[in-house]
Amino acid sequence: MPDISILTQRANSFASPKSIQPTNSLVITQVPRTFFQPSIINALRDHFATYGEINQWVPIASFSRIILVYYSEESAELAKNACDPLVLTLPHRIPTILRVYRSEPNPIFSPSSPTADENLLRPPPIEKNFLISPPGSPPIGWEQIREEPPNATPLANDLIAALHKLKLQERRSSREVLLEPEDGVGVGVYVEDCDMNDDDDAEGADWEYGCPSPARLRWKPVATAMPPARVR
Repeated sequence: MPDISILTQRANSFASPKSIQPTNSLVITQVPRTFFQPSIINALRDHFATYGEINQWVPIASFSRIILVYYSEESAELAKNACDPLVLTLPHRIPTILRVYRSEPNPIFSPSSPTADENLLRPPPIEKNFLISPPGSPPIGWEQIREEPPNATPLANDLIAALHKLKLQERRSSREVLLEPEDGVGVGVYVEDCDMNDDDDAEGADWEYGCPSPARLRWKPVATAMPPARVR
């Protein structure tokens, strides 16, 4: 373990006691990433533990800071006043100045507490656990089951039965009767070709696919008045 020297320097405080919000959490900032190794991190933890019992010690190398949570607010305030700024000296290195700031209060985490899981991010319910990517670990005792084959019935039975009833029962001129209610009460389904009538039977016999329908040729657009032209 290298020889690590930790010196505290009392900083000038411009905040009045009334404007300070009590907190049990501190943030140690400006920590070089090269300092995030067990020997240096443990030395810092031992130093801050002299001001009170530590509940959570969270080094975050990507943000160059350490989150520190004490069991009591008095310990956090004592460490803040005594360790801001903090001079850390390593052999053959320039002294590094760390700053210590107050943070938002954090709940006390106790592993022996039955409600400890409330402070952790819990996975979704089992019904939706396999919808996330990647899926979570299967529960204890879970076994793979043989899945059923795909549904071979494209439609529901009641819908298929209703479609079977929609068959040509009677042709009345240009109207086809698919379903007619009994005694005039119920739902009736009729299909009627509006483009053809009894007078167009002869014309319809000579109609070829791809050509305009003779019944449509009888409808011509009505000429409309031209909009007023601007006279120059």
